[in-house]
Amino acid sequence: MERITETGVVVAGVEYPVDCIIYASGFEVGTDYTQRTGFDLTGVDGLKLSQAWSDGMRSLHGLHVRGFPNAFFVQPTQGANLISNVPHNLTDSARTIATIVAEAKRRGATRVEVTQEAQDAWVALLLTGPGRMMMGSADCTPGYYNNEGQPLGPGAKYNVGYPAGASAYFRYIDGWRKSGKFEGLEFA
Repeated sequence: MERITETGVVVAGVEYPVDCIIYASGFEVGTDYTQRTGFDLTGVDGLKLSQAWSDGMRSLHGLHVRGFPNAFFVQPTQGANLISNVPHNLTDSARTIATIVAEAKRRGATRVEVTQEAQDAWVALLLTGPGRMMMGSADCTPGYYNNEGQPLGPGAKYNVGYPAGASAYFRYIDGWRKSGKFEGLEFA
């Protein structure tokens, strides 16, 4: 695209008239994380995140993954899962991470990692909820609400949020932070 005129866009010297231009950065959901990030994170003993999540995502609070110390995952899945207000998720995750880093510094720790037991318990809790609710039919135009018209794979059951909903998750994680116990994390 070369330029925008009053009535259209000019591409390779040809003006294409348009009624409206929508500026958007866009984002991907439902695709493999390596496609979105452009790399496969390597953890302890060469473990790749794609291997750790080969059967579906596993985490504590959507932030911590066993085998990936000091890695914090900032995204809504397995946390609030509040898709309608992504910045709220980001802000809350940042608050949680800052609290954990401050605690690590206070303890003189250089490594923070979730325990396997805490991760397993969190995932088990998540699976008690209603699961991922697809609102669109596979017969509709492919899009976000129907998984781009593709069937959900077996790992999709883990793409959920806190069973009691986003508001309850934000209250839960606030209490978790404020307790100062940092249950489920190991500091070393």
